[in-house]
Amino acid sequence: MQILKKIISANQTKQADQYTIENEPILSIDLMERASNAFVDAIETHLNPNKSIAVICGTGNNGGDGLAVARILMWKGYYVQPFLFLINDQLSPDCEINSHKIDNVLTVNQDSELPNFGDFDVIIDGLFGSGLNRKIDGWAGKIVDQINESNAITYSIDIPSGMYCDALPEGNHIVKSDLVISFQRPKLSFFLPESSFFINKWEVVNISLDENFIQSLASNYFLLGRTIAKKVKRRKKYSHKGTYGHALIVAGTRGKMGAAILSGGGCLRSGVGLLTTHIPTCGLDVMQISIPESMCSVDPHAYHITTLPDLSKYKCVGIGPGIGQAKETREALSHLMNTSTIPLVMDADALNIIGADKTLQALIPDKTILTPHPKEFERMVGPWNSSLDRLDKQIAFSKLHRCIIVLKDADTIITDSEGNTYFSKSGNPGMATGGSGDVLTGIITGLVAQDYTPLEAALIGVYFHGLAGDEAAKSKGMNALIASDIIQFLRIESK
Repeated sequence: MQILKKIISANQTKQADQYTIENEPILSIDLMERASNAFVDAIETHLNPNKSIAVICGTGNNGGDGLAVARILMWKGYYVQPFLFLINDQLSPDCEINSHKIDNVLTVNQDSELPNFGDFDVIIDGLFGSGLNRKIDGWAGKIVDQINESNAITYSIDIPSGMYCDALPEGNHIVKSDLVISFQRPKLSFFLPESSFFINKWEVVNISLDENFIQSLASNYFLLGRTIAKKVKRRKKYSHKGTYGHALIVAGTRGKMGAAILSGGGCLRSGVGLLTTHIPTCGLDVMQISIPESMCSVDPHAYHITTLPDLSKYKCVGIGPGIGQAKETREALSHLMNTSTIPLVMDADALNIIGADKTLQALIPDKTILTPHPKEFERMVGPWNSSLDRLDKQIAFSKLHRCIIVLKDADTIITDSEGNTYFSKSGNPGMATGGSGDVLTGIITGLVAQDYTPLEAALIGVYFHGLAGDEAAKSKGMNALIASDIIQFLRIESK
């Protein structure tokens, strides 16, 4: 999806640097200066002018960035001590130039005693950059350990030293960063759960690399951000409830009618014109009271789902929240998957049912949207060795079954049938609460009913669901956030 930014590899980033240098045109040392200024601008809101800053520089271009950052901060009046660690015999050309632009650099070689970084309030990490392709050890590893053992707040330039751009963290010597300022794009590794031990937060700053060139590079990884709002349709003056579709949500059992209420609430807030919820008989009163805007289709069974209504008037079916796994419910789901000609959104117990009976996976209709959390996904595909292994399984499952998977995690990951992967940055840990996923199911179901493609619905739904959670956290605090708050703060609007 062209409106979304591609996530590129370390090698492709180097290509983008070179293309920008040749075609802007700009000298590489001036591009380094631009990046260093962008880094300083990003961290300066966090800096106290009375605090002491150590800038840890290696001999490559990341070290050159560090030397430029130190000079800029000193020019702004901060107390800064830059250290140049002679990890290699020769400095990169731009690092060499920047080393001559600053006077108070302390050069440290392997025969020197390592500085005590505990004497500083802030450490800026410019030891190794995005080109690293082997784990840190030896003397360089001791430098990293010294950084991690200090009590200083640590900011990393582009990437924490010792971390790879495109692979899992490896080894024992990786800088633990409070904030990473990444240039132009986040790294793929930022989205891997294993990296969270080394990265507390990350931000991206624009250093004006050539965007058209970056978007032309071959990559199946995309960053889901606010540009997805360009896909949101504006409501027309001469429209009516029929214009915006009729969704059906199949949800709830005795004791779990909250799942139906939350998914129904999310669906209505998505902008859908009409909503019907199919529920067991025991849930009728609570649904009519809790969501008067929703019509109800009542299952003949008192406590769980056994059948489905005529689907001819609906544009999308969302099924799964709180439905349980009773035999009749499994049969109803199997029948739906066998016969439905309209798009499906499957969540929660619907996924647990196909996880328990793998033969049902062959019945998944094309372009179905599945919204598992990691444990539900594991029941579907089996265990994995790492988050990268899990991602490979997710991509393979989407391609095999021609479906869209929304894997709900700290960074939700969406994969489509073409092998494309979308990483979402919206959302926060406060959303780790019962019912959040039910709300998302309702949102996506409502969007599909409004004639968004399944992929558009998944991407728009995930982004604005996370954004609503972020707004709810600002108002309520993360600890107090509950799923119904997400509904209250949901605003799906065109950019």
